[in-house]
Amino acid sequence: MILIAGPCVIESEELVFEVAKRLVKFNEDSRIDFYFKSSFDKANRTSISSFRGPGLEKGCEILARVKKEFGFKILTDIHESYQAKPVSEVADVLQIPAFLCRQTDLLVAAAKTNSVVNIKKGQFLAADNMKYSVKKVLETRGIEGEGYEVARQNGIWLTERGSTFGYGNLVVDMRNLVLMREFAPVVFDVTHSVQMPGVAGGKSGGDARFVPYLARAAASVGVDGFFYETHINPCEAMCDGPNMLNLDELDRVVEQTLKIQEILRG
Repeated sequence: MILIAGPCVIESEELVFEVAKRLVKFNEDSRIDFYFKSSFDKANRTSISSFRGPGLEKGCEILARVKKEFGFKILTDIHESYQAKPVSEVADVLQIPAFLCRQTDLLVAAAKTNSVVNIKKGQFLAADNMKYSVKKVLETRGIEGEGYEVARQNGIWLTERGSTFGYGNLVVDMRNLVLMREFAPVVFDVTHSVQMPGVAGGKSGGDARFVPYLARAAASVGVDGFFYETHINPCEAMCDGPNMLNLDELDRVVEQTLKIQEILRG
């Protein structure tokens, strides 16, 4: 099972290392393919005054130290084409934000690196439209063919994070998990799926109570991995606090999804 976890944004090196220490056990679990996630820049915040992170250079330095210290594989977002190459020198997975999943130049730049490309499904897109984003990466890499196994072998993932209808909430259609697995391995971004965009006075809200329920539902449908943004104290987080999972709860949620997957495998 792919497990992606870490704080939403690099608030400080101290916080990142504190969270990383608590995640070592997942990296040591033979059932889990673990990736540490944190963003060096949140370029799509609701308000121009919202905290965005330390930036490309400083952020990659911190992520590189996490990688060296803990032996983690690293996943982080890129927002512009020029970021792909330098970030790929640190990150094992380049994540394409949902709002940018159709951005051809960004996908092409990511595809030209040796990193896995994780494309988050746009909140505004139908699941079957994601096959075109996958094809952009495959064709850039000179790969013929398509489908789940072709994408898996060539380092392409898709991530579901809910759909928006413009009313300050997100809805997860579990059919999307099945549909997108026709094109590539699928990760379910549980914590962003309980986000409430723009409802908290210039920033996003959320309701993390529903994280365990959605995670169990996705595990029963069948996915390749799970994405949890997690924090020592979500109430004090500088980004996405209301939808982040407290580190103390992560163990239980991960174990439940592993057990469901074991049952499905018989």
